[in-house]
Amino acid sequence: MGQTISFQPMRRGATAQGTIAQAPGSPGGGAPVAGTADSGMPHTTTLGSSPASGAAHGDAPAVADVLGVVVSHVWLNDEYRHLVLEAPEPAPLAKAGQFFNLECPHTAEDKPFLRRPMSLYGADPARGRVEFLYKVTGVGTRALASIKVGRTMRLLGPLGVGFSIPDTAKHIVVLGRGVGLATLAPLAEAAAAQGVGVTAILSARSPATVMSAERFAAVGASVRVVLDTDGSSDPANVEAILREVAAAGRADAFYTCGSNRLMLLMQRVGRELSIPGEVALEQQMACGLGMCFCCVRNFSVDGVVEARRVCTEGPVFPLAEAMSW
Repeated sequence: MGQTISFQPMRRGATAQGTIAQAPGSPGGGAPVAGTADSGMPHTTTLGSSPASGAAHGDAPAVADVLGVVVSHVWLNDEYRHLVLEAPEPAPLAKAGQFFNLECPHTAEDKPFLRRPMSLYGADPARGRVEFLYKVTGVGTRALASIKVGRTMRLLGPLGVGFSIPDTAKHIVVLGRGVGLATLAPLAEAAAAQGVGVTAILSARSPATVMSAERFAAVGASVRVVLDTDGSSDPANVEAILREVAAAGRADAFYTCGSNRLMLLMQRVGRELSIPGEVALEQQMACGLGMCFCCVRNFSVDGVVEARRVCTEGPVFPLAEAMSW
């Protein structure tokens, strides 16, 4: 394993001290950070929060820089790849909404200096595996796409604050687009495991770019696909679907990821109908531990703009507080 970074739970505005515990035979380093964000939904079960996030959950997995082995790495379409790693704990203990900072190899063409943050697509503690779904877009992900089965790579995590589900929820709605659907798929699975029904609205450019539909369907979710090619992804139609599901009593909480336009739409409808919600944000990062402050975003809290780090106080935030990017 890598180094395990352990922290005392804390709440926003408090201070905390962390310790770095050296695992046997582990290189590398780390530093304690502090910070948290409230879910905005009362009486919730939080699915995941790393000690580095400062969230007050004693059963949160530790954070470690571990060595994983690539067991599968395939193209799903022209843009997205699915990566599966075997890795020691705490990596397979990650929860929906958390992320890892992945080491990217150097190639003849690309030599990324920093790791790349990747949201969790799946975790299997019994098999010791973690999964990621990513879009190949630049230097880091092009280099990552080159790694072959059998190779090893380092991954730091689980990091950040995961999703929470209201204890009284009977049905939730998830709305995502592109790779944001990869972040929401584990949430749907966690909700189903708790007996919570799921409506999944999947937005994409075309049928070929719809992601994770089978994952949502496998847990009994009601799947609604909306596309650019036929105009069904138009915000007016998506809003009509949200209102239809809410009117049917199947929207105790909203969740979204992957689109600023969809986030603002869901935020507005949720505010009007008094439906709480959460958003998982994507942001460029360097350390992933809160030290570099390069992932800071603005949030509106009771009319006051507040800056927060996506890596430690997120990446999951109250939907009502998120601001357009």
